[in-house]
Amino acid sequence: MNETTRVEWHEWGGEVFDEAAEADVPILLSLTATWCDHCHEMDAETYAEPRIAANVNDSFVPVRVDVDRHPRVRDRYNMGGFPSTVFLAPNGKVLTGAGYLGPDGMRQVLDSVRTMWQTKGTGAARVPRPLREDNPPAGELTADIEQGMLGHLTDTYDETAGGWGQQPKFPLPDALEFALKRDREMALRSYDAVGANLLDEYEGGFYRFATEPDWSGLQREKLLDSNGALVRAFANAYLLTGADEYRDPAERTIEYLTGTLWNGEVAAFANSQAPGEDDAYSLDATDRAAAAEPPVDEGVFAGSNALAIEGLLTYYAYTDDERARRYAERSLETLREDLLADGIVAHALEDADRDGNGDPVPLLSNQARVLGALTTAASTIDPSVLADATAIADATIDRLRDEDSFLDGPAAGVGLCDRPLRPLDSNVAFADGLLELAVLTGEDRYREVARETLETFAGASDRFGVQIARYATVVSRLLEGPLVIRVAGEPGSDLHRAALRLADHEKVVVPDADALEAGTARAELGDRVSDRAETPSELSEQVQYLLD
Repeated sequence: MNETTRVEWHEWGGEVFDEAAEADVPILLSLTATWCDHCHEMDAETYAEPRIAANVNDSFVPVRVDVDRHPRVRDRYNMGGFPSTVFLAPNGKVLTGAGYLGPDGMRQVLDSVRTMWQTKGTGAARVPRPLREDNPPAGELTADIEQGMLGHLTDTYDETAGGWGQQPKFPLPDALEFALKRDREMALRSYDAVGANLLDEYEGGFYRFATEPDWSGLQREKLLDSNGALVRAFANAYLLTGADEYRDPAERTIEYLTGTLWNGEVAAFANSQAPGEDDAYSLDATDRAAAAEPPVDEGVFAGSNALAIEGLLTYYAYTDDERARRYAERSLETLREDLLADGIVAHALEDADRDGNGDPVPLLSNQARVLGALTTAASTIDPSVLADATAIADATIDRLRDEDSFLDGPAAGVGLCDRPLRPLDSNVAFADGLLELAVLTGEDRYREVARETLETFAGASDRFGVQIARYATVVSRLLEGPLVIRVAGEPGSDLHRAALRLADHEKVVVPDADALEAGTARAELGDRVSDRAETPSELSEQVQYLLD
């Protein structure tokens, strides 16, 4: 029994469905996260109520799933946030679902589901729409996709408070980076809003989001993946502006990641930090230092560590910050040695998601994020990691490619995990990694796979929200070709450092370029190739010539 509730929670697995089928009762699936304040509140107020707990234990098979540790379950049963309270038939299909339920709401739902089950049984259960509509509409990749996304950002831009949309207000790092190159004024006003409202000025690190249009109603949990992505975003804003107002939030967040979220025992970053007590954030610095530290989830997950590595190395590329490099290298070493084998990325150091042979299950999100970390590492500090990047790309294409795009994981497992899911965001991230890998290795086959993946979703691109701004970024990079700067020399040379700091955050820098004379560099943009440069100033002139 869970210590904070009276419900007799089961672990996710085949036994749960067998028990529900044998007893002819529904499953109550509770999706929670260690960082989720409302999840803990529901435990204390709803599941701890004796009569509700007895009702659940007697009439349902209750299952508790940590969404960070079981992402495939999360993505199939999420009701729009956490906690998610989902009622399933024994065959895994969904009867109904909700988010947070207080005691009165839970009593009503339990009665309703019991009646539904008694009158309709499995006939009331359905497969969620994303699992029914498997094939997205394909289309042609054109410049209209980039312009359409820019128009969408312009239409949803909040002129008063900054950012996009009204509520809730998320930081949206991919949208920030897309706008940074295409509407700098709109982008920087949104960066300013994110930095002013979501950055923890005392501890460093970004809060997850705000509930209100004016960025009030802060949800103070801090997640490694969003903080890693925001380090990269703010570092890129610093690259383009040279302004400390964008460097400082990145630096403060790196301090938070390498301090509070650093798991020294395994040399990697911990997953998240819970919000803590609301009144602690109103205290002055002295009193806050004495307040209890909000709990940290020490779990080490490959995908979120990869985002942190990419963010730290991006910051290092523009600043020579040795702390950022050192922690990125240590985490990357742990990732490569303990979480990567034969191109397959394990989800976590203590990975609960394994196949029947005990091997890690390849998940597209992890494969894509680690590929991105490795291509960034190859460009900034160590080209030798391209062997691992290539292994990840090949294994993903071999194991997860279905027609011309990718599934989130093998279509196998209990519940609805045996149904294919084709996540747009992970497909886009993987296509972006393939595009960079093609430039770094000279293997055009990766570019073609990236193109086919993006084309698979192009027919619906006019309906993509600002959360999917990266799709338009990658399409633009594919059609126009990213700015490529090849440097004949090891990472860290003056020419290499200058190449990294040229103001186009979507460029790809290729160190140790074989075809060039030692001590020279050149730039490429599409079919155009610059003259060779021997000094940083000459390289800057050549790049500016291409961009003009």
